[in-house]
Amino acid sequence: MSIAQEQELDLVEISPKAVPPVCKIINYKKFLYDSKKKEKELKSKASKVVIKEIRFGPQTDDHDYEFKRKHAEKFLKEGSKLKAYVFFKGRSIIFKDQGQILLLKLAQELEEFGKVEQMPRLEGKRMTMFIAPKKK
Repeated sequence: MSIAQEQELDLVEISPKAVPPVCKIINYKKFLYDSKKKEKELKSKASKVVIKEIRFGPQTDDHDYEFKRKHAEKFLKEGSKLKAYVFFKGRSIIFKDQGQILLLKLAQELEEFGKVEQMPRLEGKRMTMFIAPKKK
């Protein structure tokens, strides 16, 4: 502590559990500034997960299906996760098997671009499925 006072710096305990405890003589405010800067840099480098959604109806036409499949393919190539769902309006809930077939067909066609994270599951009036992009 006397050496730190002579140099007009702070004695900072780096790892208190070590035997003997590890200390450094440094400017404490600069140490805090540098640690915050490193933390901020790590946060900026962390990848942010983007989820794109595609909505189908239980009786989606072939052309509309192809159009949406191409968009899904593009999203997976970009590295975004995909949430594909079939929305059942009114009494169309009786076609839930058609909705499941539609989502499974989509999963099969997008097999080379991504893998199914969650199989089709009915939640209220929606049947949802998640597809994650394949790593390059």
